[in-house]
Amino acid sequence: MPTPSRYWREIPQRYRLEAGKCASCGYVCFPPRLICPRCGSQEFAKTKLADSGKILTYTIIRVAPHQYVDQAPYAVGIAEQDDGVKLTAQIVDCNFEDLKIGMRVKIEFRKIYEEGEAGVIYYGYKFVKE
Repeated sequence: MPTPSRYWREIPQRYRLEAGKCASCGYVCFPPRLICPRCGSQEFAKTKLADSGKILTYTIIRVAPHQYVDQAPYAVGIAEQDDGVKLTAQIVDCNFEDLKIGMRVKIEFRKIYEEGEAGVIYYGYKFVKE
């Protein structure tokens, strides 16, 4: 069982949606990388990702891993943010019938799951309909 630590809770890309923007070509890497996959540069500036985008694809999870059994069925999708970065996250607060490719979503910081009797709560981002 992992234990929460100050380091784990302050992972910038998980909690503040920080990415690396290449100083040479402007490519946005999420999660941040050491070398730009487009031009090979090693110089990056921190940038915050756009908090809204559109659904590119999605699926409904009906048989969930043990951490998410109490949430099943649930929707998971890939969304392209307005800055071009693609993210995968659960889609919440929306009926499955309302899900559509191209639907506008925004990112919200939410509880992901609780870990057993230890009561450790994991947080992250989820998509909600705009």
